[in-house]
Amino acid sequence: MAQPTFRIAPSILSANFAKLGEEVQNVIAAGADIIHFDVMDNHYVPNLTIGPLVCEAIRPCTDALIDVHLMVKPVDRIIPDFAKAGANIITFHPEASEHIDRSLGLIRDSGCKAGLVFNPATPLHYLDHVMDKVDMILLMSVNPGFGGQKFIPETLNKLRDARRRIDAYTAKTGKEIWLEIDGGVKVDNIAEIAAAGADTFVAGSAIYNTPDYKATIDAMRAELAKVSR
Repeated sequence: MAQPTFRIAPSILSANFAKLGEEVQNVIAAGADIIHFDVMDNHYVPNLTIGPLVCEAIRPCTDALIDVHLMVKPVDRIIPDFAKAGANIITFHPEASEHIDRSLGLIRDSGCKAGLVFNPATPLHYLDHVMDKVDMILLMSVNPGFGGQKFIPETLNKLRDARRRIDAYTAKTGKEIWLEIDGGVKVDNIAEIAAAGADTFVAGSAIYNTPDYKATIDAMRAELAKVSR
């Protein structure tokens, strides 16, 4: 079995906002691959976080990919703003768009990779007719809106289903689609999550609430090294 490529994406929602640029640089220097950027609007989810100005401010701090997760409704108005602010990947929830195909096209036309996000109880059938426009599938393993929640075990079954869909589509078309997981990812469960099919791991408090980012990310990598598919 081949060793899969795994990517670790710390969520800056758990970072120290008084020194955000430094936090972004430190976590990448510690071995992370992607900066995960959680956008909440106090409408679609019950919390309010950060917008395009913060994305624009951290863009010069790193060459790493910035992965913007839009927990906002409606989404189309804000997509071009994040693209201009330096996002590389923009994902949104199908419930937040009136026309999913159009929103995915808007992200790609703005120069970013596009993805769909699935809440714990949101079915994967929204993917059926848009796989050609999807570069990433993000499964929420908690209900969105707050950091620090516990991983929902049923997500493992959903990951296996999403992995089957991706592998079948890639086999048919050659197109690469990343499978990201967000919520309750820790050193002690990351291998099980990877074995179920995830290749990109969002971790917020599990990294930023530890004293040594590199030690935590190294421990995650050591667990991931045990996984083959």
